[in-house]
Amino acid sequence: MKRSVYIFILFIVLACICFSCKIGKEYSRPEMDLPSTLEKDIPVDTFSVSDIGWEVIYTDTVLQKLIRQALDNNKDMGIAVARIKEMIASRRISFAAMLPEVKGNIYSQKEKLDYGGDDPKPDPEHGAKLSFAWELDLWGNLRWANEAAVASYMQSVESRRSLQLTLIAEVARAYFELNALDRELEIVRQTVTARREGVHFAKLRFEGGLTSETAYRQSEVELARTETMVPSLERQIKLKESDLSLLLGEFPSYIPRGKSLREQVLPENLPVGLPSALLERRPDIRQAEQSLRAMNAKVGVAQTDMFPRIALTGNYGLESDELSTLLKSPAGIIAGSILTPVFSFGKNQAKLKAARARYDQEVYTYEKTVLRAFKEVNDALVTFRKVKEIRESRARLEEAARTYLDLARLQYLNGITSYIDVLDAQRGLLDAEVGLNNAIRDELLSVVDLYKALGGGYTMH
Repeated sequence: MKRSVYIFILFIVLACICFSCKIGKEYSRPEMDLPSTLEKDIPVDTFSVSDIGWEVIYTDTVLQKLIRQALDNNKDMGIAVARIKEMIASRRISFAAMLPEVKGNIYSQKEKLDYGGDDPKPDPEHGAKLSFAWELDLWGNLRWANEAAVASYMQSVESRRSLQLTLIAEVARAYFELNALDRELEIVRQTVTARREGVHFAKLRFEGGLTSETAYRQSEVELARTETMVPSLERQIKLKESDLSLLLGEFPSYIPRGKSLREQVLPENLPVGLPSALLERRPDIRQAEQSLRAMNAKVGVAQTDMFPRIALTGNYGLESDELSTLLKSPAGIIAGSILTPVFSFGKNQAKLKAARARYDQEVYTYEKTVLRAFKEVNDALVTFRKVKEIRESRARLEEAARTYLDLARLQYLNGITSYIDVLDAQRGLLDAEVGLNNAIRDELLSVVDLYKALGGGYTMH
């Protein structure tokens, strides 16, 4: 018995020496010819938005509270957290598969045998044993499986980070859009009040014979047209509050407001950083890379499945046909087995080819993710620059429209122009005010989009 134990120990030592053998190609990141800068005329800087927390970007305390609530209560975030817990457990399972497994077994049975039907014999058996099982990972099959599990776990972590980045941006976007709708509704209501006064004034002049009925009726048409905008905007506000409530993980309800749209202050510029650093900042890129890493490991699993697998088993303990002599009856067994593919009609080779094809798919997916990320950054930078110019031109247009309305009113009172000119001027001012409000909103949203595109706000909450 002792000699068998020594042989068994020697076999384990030899197996551990061979354990360092790992067949397969180690993972390496696909080479991509990245641009030297993210946009022309932007200086390269190692500082990036990943060094700036979202609380620094979004200074409105009400918005900050809403973002925190979304991070805590959003149901998609809850799903992502549960997914990470699942992958942690899967990772532990795959790691444990590389280690020996020991089980305890205590049993007692009493069997009566009666072969031939004329001589019944009792055959009791009692035992208490420890069983041992270990699959030797000679070729790296189990290590590849563990590497795939670790990569899948990291993929779930990056998925949560990507979701957090998106959630912060979506809450900020919905909040600014809601504020913009509030301001637009305020503009329309002010216009309705002004046009009601205009209808009253036009009616008095018509009844006094100073103007024609056409001007009076036209003023009523403009009033009615403007009044129809109020319920439409009120509906949009309620729907936007409902959208934001869903992001917050609650039933549709009123959303509190903090600063008005004009009072919001966001950074004039954001550090772009190095193009290569974008691969590390964007969680969606890191998620795609972890998926690629996991697929590379699965190729290793498929490749090592073509080699023999060696398993060691054994048990040691007590076994006796009488319970009274159990402690005096040691028993043990040591065994080794080799499972090797002999002839499977090319199944294992086909599995390896399929795994390699899936790996190629993941390579293209990763490269596509990188290209999409750079496109999003480029689009966000272009928009970030141009919306400033749009807002400035809209501000000039709004000022000119207001001056034009004052002049039209003055000329109408002096009998120089008709009331139709006043109505046209009022319509132009309304459009200009709404346009300026939308331009301010778009400028704020451009910061939100650029911050998200550059990978800002992904830090684990």
